[in-house]
Amino acid sequence: MMAKDRILIILGAGVMQGPSITLAREMGLETLAVDGDPHAPWASKADRFEHIDLKDKEGIEALAQRLQKEGRLGGVMTAGTDFSATVAWVAQRLGLPGIPYEAALNASDKERMRRCFHAAGIPAPQFVVLQAPPGGDFSLPFSFPAVVKPVDNMGGRGCRRVDSREDLEAAVPGALRFSRSGRVIVEEYLDGPEFSVDALVYQGKITICGLADRHIFFPPYFIEMGHTMPAALDPASADTLLGAFKDGVRALGLAGGDSFGAAKGDLKLTSQGPRIGEIAARLSGGYMSGWTYPYASGVEVTRGAIMAALGQVPRNLAPARSWTSAERAFISIPGTVRSFHGLEEARSMPHIKDLFLRVQPGSRVAFPENNVSKCGNVISAAAVRETAVNAADAAIRGIRIRLEAPDAETDAFLGLIPGAAPEEKGFPPDAFSLPPGLAAMLEALPESVPLPAQDAAGLPGPSLVPFPAFAESGLRDYQGRTVEESLTAVRELSGFLLPPNANPGVPCAGRGFWAALIRGGYQGALYYMDRYFPAEL
Repeated sequence: MMAKDRILIILGAGVMQGPSITLAREMGLETLAVDGDPHAPWASKADRFEHIDLKDKEGIEALAQRLQKEGRLGGVMTAGTDFSATVAWVAQRLGLPGIPYEAALNASDKERMRRCFHAAGIPAPQFVVLQAPPGGDFSLPFSFPAVVKPVDNMGGRGCRRVDSREDLEAAVPGALRFSRSGRVIVEEYLDGPEFSVDALVYQGKITICGLADRHIFFPPYFIEMGHTMPAALDPASADTLLGAFKDGVRALGLAGGDSFGAAKGDLKLTSQGPRIGEIAARLSGGYMSGWTYPYASGVEVTRGAIMAALGQVPRNLAPARSWTSAERAFISIPGTVRSFHGLEEARSMPHIKDLFLRVQPGSRVAFPENNVSKCGNVISAAAVRETAVNAADAAIRGIRIRLEAPDAETDAFLGLIPGAAPEEKGFPPDAFSLPPGLAAMLEALPESVPLPAQDAAGLPGPSLVPFPAFAESGLRDYQGRTVEESLTAVRELSGFLLPPNANPGVPCAGRGFWAALIRGGYQGALYYMDRYFPAEL
């Protein structure tokens, strides 16, 4: 095996940095991963690992200086983290290929970013910056709705829509908790579909490496439940969006003649035209640059980013194919994971390329309020768009998460504790959204009647009060499952047949069961059975 003569420092040793570590090693580089978590999942897969907080730019600089004195340091990079400013600091201090540190700060701090955009006439939302909840005489220079977010975080942490002054006052403290600098930005809400884009920047050139549809749900938060690569967008609209993105990259100073790096953007195509949400000085996370774009195009954009970090002009960036790759997330209601079901079946489905778990049995889970609190993701790829999308959707519907029972948080979420209610009106949403007529029918159903163990001894499993209007409604939950698919999951995992109620004296699941199914999907109904009709009866 050829000796590795150059070292590449990679900030981060998580899943999102896996492609960088793998491809750098394939390119004959020695990989040195740095992460603040000594147990980061890819720490052991790099050639070397250093446990340093990624905010400690001076500490990482000192590490790089030691390697440079050995004459083997080739470059420094990251992908999918919010520490591109640390990369730029080290590169600039040591004379390595990269982007200017000030430009990286422009792309890391949303206040600086917005000021750069406005100074250059780039289409971006109006904004104000706060360091505390607004006082009594405060008023926005634009109308509600608005968006509140930390100036210096990623993954949707602390980000939410606000529709009133009361919402704003309640949201600012939550956003401040996620801000390292103690500042939040309040900006105009942008309507319209959302897109993500990756690009490589080198010697003044910006090369687009993927434009994807983002699928955002669950207001007032902005939860990305997946993306589809490439975007289903007409060429003229795509060109307009990408033109605004390139202008934004230049306005931040990321594409100077001596710059080598990457840029990632979140864009919206609003009723007023393209608007830039954010631009970061790195490749994207969220499985886009490392997975869906390579599957769809045949191009490893991460390899190009590694070349840029070494001061080389990236090569072989022209797409080799025109496939579609779909990433979809699966989520959970609050509780503790007891077990997973259907994982291997999902992995083995046609066109499924990857399945990633973010939690394990015993993990505490909650309904997501940001993009780092989901349970896992699947990725598909196929030559036909509909095939790829359907495969990913089918895979997540087949993955089921059973929760431990009893659990106080799950009880509260499902309304099993008298007087308990969601902390926010309408959030988290019900798994199934009932029209008023079905809601009235639900209230009219008889209540569940779990029998004491001694009374249930010898009796068949519980029966079920029929609710045919709901069962035959055609409604789907927020992950696309039908009512019958949800009931089948409950039957399979609980071990109960749950036939229609016909036998007096048999324990019966009624309104409480159906309410749990509507509120929490198959998870809620299964939890209800585990809570009140344990299988040992």
